[in-house]
Amino acid sequence: MKSVIVGTAGHIDHGKTALVKALTGIDADRLEEEKRRGITIDIGFAHLELALPGGEILRLGFVDVPGHERFVRNMLAGVGGIDLVLLVIAADESVKPQTREHFDICRLLAVRRGIAVLTKSDLVDRETLDVVRLEVEEFLRHSFLDPAHSSVVAVSALTGAGLDDLKQALVEAAAEVPSKDSTALARLPIDRVFTMKGFGVVVTGTLVAGTIREEHELEVFPAGKRVRVRGVQVHGQTAEQAVAGQRTALNLAGVTTQELARGMVLAPSLTFHPTSRLGVSLTLLPSAKPLKDRARVHLHAYTFETIATVILFGQKQVLPGEAAAAQLRLAEPTLLLPGDRFIMRQFSPVVTVGGGVVLDASPIPRGMDTFLITLAEGDAQAILRARIARRSHAGIDLAQLTAETGWTRQVIETHLASAALRAEVSRIEDLAVHLPALEGLKSLITGTVATFHQENPLVAGVSKEELRDRVQASSEVFTAALEMLVSENKLEAVGEIVHLPGRGVVLKDEEAESQKIIEHAFASAGLKVPALKDVLAGLKVDKARAQKIVTLLLRDKVLVKLSADLVFHRDALLDLRKRMSSEKVKFPKIDVARFKDLTGVSRKYAIPLLEYLDREHVTRRVGDERVIL
Repeated sequence: MKSVIVGTAGHIDHGKTALVKALTGIDADRLEEEKRRGITIDIGFAHLELALPGGEILRLGFVDVPGHERFVRNMLAGVGGIDLVLLVIAADESVKPQTREHFDICRLLAVRRGIAVLTKSDLVDRETLDVVRLEVEEFLRHSFLDPAHSSVVAVSALTGAGLDDLKQALVEAAAEVPSKDSTALARLPIDRVFTMKGFGVVVTGTLVAGTIREEHELEVFPAGKRVRVRGVQVHGQTAEQAVAGQRTALNLAGVTTQELARGMVLAPSLTFHPTSRLGVSLTLLPSAKPLKDRARVHLHAYTFETIATVILFGQKQVLPGEAAAAQLRLAEPTLLLPGDRFIMRQFSPVVTVGGGVVLDASPIPRGMDTFLITLAEGDAQAILRARIARRSHAGIDLAQLTAETGWTRQVIETHLASAALRAEVSRIEDLAVHLPALEGLKSLITGTVATFHQENPLVAGVSKEELRDRVQASSEVFTAALEMLVSENKLEAVGEIVHLPGRGVVLKDEEAESQKIIEHAFASAGLKVPALKDVLAGLKVDKARAQKIVTLLLRDKVLVKLSADLVFHRDALLDLRKRMSSEKVKFPKIDVARFKDLTGVSRKYAIPLLEYLDREHVTRRVGDERVIL
């Protein structure tokens, strides 16, 4: 069964709701005020099933929108997810102001298919109907409803004239609507929230992507609330699942109606991030006034609306009929993804002035304008390459790529496996890193090590931790880059120390002997260590070389200095930490006196050792005692 969403559009009192009722038998005006006043105020819904030529069932979901200029914001909440439009024009009035505005909105939302419907044909004679038809055809020329390839159907909801022709035109137009991807990540913009007796909280909307089934866990954006799907209805009928392109109602658990509202979006949990910054391509209508940099506008996207500030790149204003790249700064966060369309309405007076498409919902400051051009003009692989490249050597993991693009992990993996991207992107575990940026990081690492040697001629090399901090790289990317450099013989790594080939410190015989003496002196002393100056005084080497040897032992973390003349062997400190852990079982707290008894050291050693344990988060000082953590 193929599902297609049909939206109505047109001026007030041109017969949109009556037409939907004549086609489906369903009155889309559900509000008491709508029935009393005889006008549509909020969006309404209906459905119809027709047979396609091949025997397949076509399920049409109708979204009926208000035509009054005061309710255009409600119209915009309904028209965002439609596949084709019924542009309704009364035969006794022809094209009116909201006809033009609604049609502009459909074009800005990139609606590709539709039917122009001349309603109330029973109120005019044949000659008048022909004249109106010519006016409408001229109005539609050079648009997606150009009469050369789209139908103009005259009908009467009162007499039923033309309804069969309209149904046939709907079948033909719907056949050209491409099927939506049910394997994509699901998104349901909410247009109604209510409570149903015996069921609880229910939301409705047009499922714009993916599939939603019973028991799915979803997240409410931008609130971040987790919900569970208790039940699914499609076009008013219970179903096991809803797929993209269907009018969908969900019975939700884990949330109240007070926590939900029109404009929120349901999507898989732990997948996307709400945003209040959008990189976009926008277009002004020829009838609009120039749009100035930092102008405020009303933004509408699917069922969401807010105030946005337009930040233009490299220009002061956009002229009527022109397009531009820009950033939109939203007053409220929402969930939008690349490819989503939006409408802009002037801040005051509130009239439609333009619209556009979201290119990036995860903007970063640098190079925004050129990046947006790539997103607007590139294919999927070019877009993926640009998103990876802008992260430089930090890389980007596949989960973040999913959040940025809206593509599934499988789609991203397929693109990354292509020969073109393999030549430009390196995979480091779950990270994708731009190869030129990775090569730049390798050069930076090598240069940083060389600089360290110049600044510290007596030191064997720089520790990995210090080197990573200097080049400001993530642990995964730094480790991978360092391993590449070592395999290419551009660097050498011994334990935690990195140095240029041939630049490691080589100790002479007497220096090597002195190193053993120093290490043994502290290893054998346990916690009752000798003074460092006394150990160095007994060596055969001079003071400068003795200090160089100590520096090497400290950099290799064989020795640990706790004060100017108090040095401990790492094994002694490791043993102390283990003893403290064992002590915690019997005594969760310890004071200086007990510590001295436990370790057999004097206060001279006890205080620095306790302060070391505090720094290492083995203990925490509370008054005169330490809590063993």
